[in-house]
Amino acid sequence: MKKLIRTLVVPPGIPFINICGPYDQYLKLVRKSFDIKLTVNDNVIKLSGAKTAVENAQQVMNRLMEIARTNESLSEEKVHKLIDNKLNPKSNSNCYTTIPAKIDMPKYDVSCVKPRTEGQARYLTAMEAHDIVFCIGPAGTGKTYLAVARAITALRNGVVKKIILARPAVEAGEKLGFLPGDYQAKVNPYLKPIYDALNTFLEFQQLRRLLEYEIIEVAPLAYMRGRNLADAFIILDEAQNTTSEQMKMFLTRMGERSKIVVTGDITQIDLPFGKTSGLIEAQALLSNIPGIGFVYLTRADIVRHPLVQSIVDAYETKSRILNKKYK
Repeated sequence: MKKLIRTLVVPPGIPFINICGPYDQYLKLVRKSFDIKLTVNDNVIKLSGAKTAVENAQQVMNRLMEIARTNESLSEEKVHKLIDNKLNPKSNSNCYTTIPAKIDMPKYDVSCVKPRTEGQARYLTAMEAHDIVFCIGPAGTGKTYLAVARAITALRNGVVKKIILARPAVEAGEKLGFLPGDYQAKVNPYLKPIYDALNTFLEFQQLRRLLEYEIIEVAPLAYMRGRNLADAFIILDEAQNTTSEQMKMFLTRMGERSKIVVTGDITQIDLPFGKTSGLIEAQALLSNIPGIGFVYLTRADIVRHPLVQSIVDAYETKSRILNKKYK
């Protein structure tokens, strides 16, 4: 088979890291997807391989440079879309066919949900730009709501094959005792807030079918152990109640072409005394890793009932008074 060699020169005004991605991840995706040889020397990218593969890879690289030139954020998800459109030109956005035809997915897009605060706008941008996003903030700031909205959009657009929503099964300050029923009946009380978020965007029958076909999966965090979660949008809710070991276990479940969003409120930790919150530890360990984004929401981002902001203020004032008293 005759080989083709093409050379691309990245203009000085385009940051090279924007095209390569964290740890050259974008270049690796292009190389692997088109099965070509791709080398970099200063600002020169050299492509070689089968004629059609090199031509398609060159078009993807040119598009990456166009996006980088406009300062539009790039992500692994976007690069996958560009590659998929070349590999499967008749499939538009390369939508997966794992969703049975009988399930009518909603014509829902995250653009329909407008950020109501600057913090929420940063959160949506971070989910587009990073493969792992931590969103930390008080109740009522839309942490779970916006993550679920983004996940459903990714599913509808064929970016992922499934949505996985996990939550630690930790009691909030009271002992519930033995819960009767099967596994699902026992864990449902802990997972109810996630179902509430899903019901905001999906009709009952749609959600029931998506759960039945395991296209949407809602499960306690403990059931994530040992899994490899590829082609999935994964949300960990109430992450302040994870232990250090649980957080490490969860994050290392991430497979290829997946996105993780971790949400939590570090002022509402229900772990036993002396246990370190995995969310707090993650801030210290992971905040400087490329590809991982941290977004912090504040009382100014609360969009729930107006009284919620006043309640948060009151408890924050109490906390400051106690801290001063015991210092």
